Amino acid sequence: MRKMFFALLAVPAALLLTLAPVNPAQAKWPEKPVRIVLPFGPGGVADVTSRMLAAKLTEKFGQQVVIENMPGPGGINAARTVINAAPDGYTMALVTNGTSISVAAFNKLPFDPVKDLAMVSMVGTFDLVFAVNAASEYKTLGDFIKAAKANPGKFNIGTTLLGGTQNLGAELFKIVADLNVQVVPYKNSPDIVVALFRNDVQMMIDFPPAVQGQVNDGKVRLLASSSSQRSALLPKTPTVAESGVKDYEVISWNGIAAPKGTPQDVIDAMNKAMHEVLASPELKAQFQKVGVEAHASTPAELMGRLTSDIKKWDAVIVKAGIAKK
Repeated sequence: MRKMFFALLAVPAALLLTLAPVNPAQAKWPEKPVRIVLPFGPGGVADVTSRMLAAKLTEKFGQQVVIENMPGPGGINAARTVINAAPDGYTMALVTNGTSISVAAFNKLPFDPVKDLAMVSMVGTFDLVFAVNAASEYKTLGDFIKAAKANPGKFNIGTTLLGGTQNLGAELFKIVADLNVQVVPYKNSPDIVVALFRNDVQMMIDFPPAVQGQVNDGKVRLLASSSSQRSALLPKTPTVAESGVKDYEVISWNGIAAPKGTPQDVIDAMNKAMHEVLASPELKAQFQKVGVEAHASTPAELMGRLTSDIKKWDAVIVKAGIAKK
């Protein structure tokens, strides 16, 4: 009788356990659409690669991963949206080398990406390229540097808008190579190419897609790429460091971050998914078409890149005499 009594007591307890609600912390993420907020308008490299990534993550999660474009000065609009969102993993941010430039270029921003965001993973990296008119006498970057040193103040390097990655990459090159040249900012890449053909500028520095068509047509020659090692996408193009300018490195990058306080299991789940999809040959090939190497990372690696680039670009802005905003 006694055994039967305890057995009867055990039955409702077991039923209660099965009927008890699941702890929200144990719920599988994501259970609803995830949005990634971009500080850029549609159509650029960051937007295109983010949409490629989002499509693959949507397939993997079985939940829609959507891209929301929110352009604005310094990435402030996008940053505010993400930082003020609930730290539940359903609103994330695209952070880029432009994020580090914004921190360096503004006297005061209403956000601090280092303190206000939790890094998740890198998305991809891409180099700058140093290019000349194919009809020019400069066959190597060393040739250009030698000629510029022999003619101080007479050479121009074309880039896009003042304070962008290309422009600051040119200023860093000017500093490290100790050149007396003028860095001339243009409104857009096609305008720089025209200036190159007119010899208004003797070299241009831009992202590979900006000149790939002219390179393919034999009208533009690539002299160097900007990272510390040769790009897998441009294996025949030497780096600036290989060309004799030691300690020069500029890597453009994109990554994903979440609001500070996002649960670690959500960060881990997104990081794992990103490693898996960015390793797929299909996505790698899609990225390569727009000049980007797919590259996942640890959160610590992305944070390290962000903080080191903030210091780098702050020093370049100060030395180049560019007024902070």
